[in-house]
Order: sequence, then structure tokens, then C-alpha cells
Amino acid sequence: MNVRFLLDENLSPSLKQAVSRYNPAIDVLRVGDEDAPPLGTLDPDILTFLEQSQRALITDNRRSMPAHIATHYSTGGEHWGIFLIRAGTSMRDTIEALILLWEASDAEEWRNVIRWIP
Repeated sequence: MNVRFLLDENLSPSLKQAVSRYNPAIDVLRVGDEDAPPLGTLDPDILTFLEQSQRALITDNRRSMPAHIATHYSTGGEHWGIFLIRAGTSMRDTIEALILLWEASDAEEWRNVIRWIP
């Protein structure tokens, strides 16, 4: 199964548009989209959604997300990958990373894995 992505709400909507333009087959949602959690959803609820929908999270929330992930693990929760965007990472580098993840890996490889972009 290909990686399916959920973009955090504080990431630009143009990120989703650019990835979808590159390849419309890439399954990418953004918080606030129709089939995604609504804008303003709390991080613990985002983690639950990720687990249930088998989606990897793309976020630049480096401040509070690690603590929420630890709490999620402590209650037996899992996730399908968390990708933290480093400060200063360009939109282009982020897009290229997502495309590479989708083209060159399987969703199962990212279960409970946290990585940095780039």
C-alpha cells in the first residue's frame, strides 16, 4: 500500500495542490478537508485519526507534537508515520520528500516511525 498523507492545518494549502499536480494518484489530505479532521482539531485527536485512517502526518509542529505522540504511545496507540518539517525547509524540498516517500516506499515501512524532512 502506498503512503497516504495528512498535512497539518498550519501547512500551506499550496503544498497539497503542488503534490496533487505532480501526481493526482498521491492520496493527500489536509486538516480541514472534507474527509479529514476539521480545522482546530486537537493534536491527540489528529493522532487517533491517523491511526484509524492509516495516514502519515506531515507537520511543522515540533513543539507540542512529540509530547502528544508519547502520550498516544503510552495508551497503546500507533501511527503510520510522522514527518516533522525542519525550520527553514523550502516548499520545494518538502514536495520532493513527499513524492519520494510515495514513490519509493510502502506505508507499512513507516508504522510508528518519526523522521525529519529533509
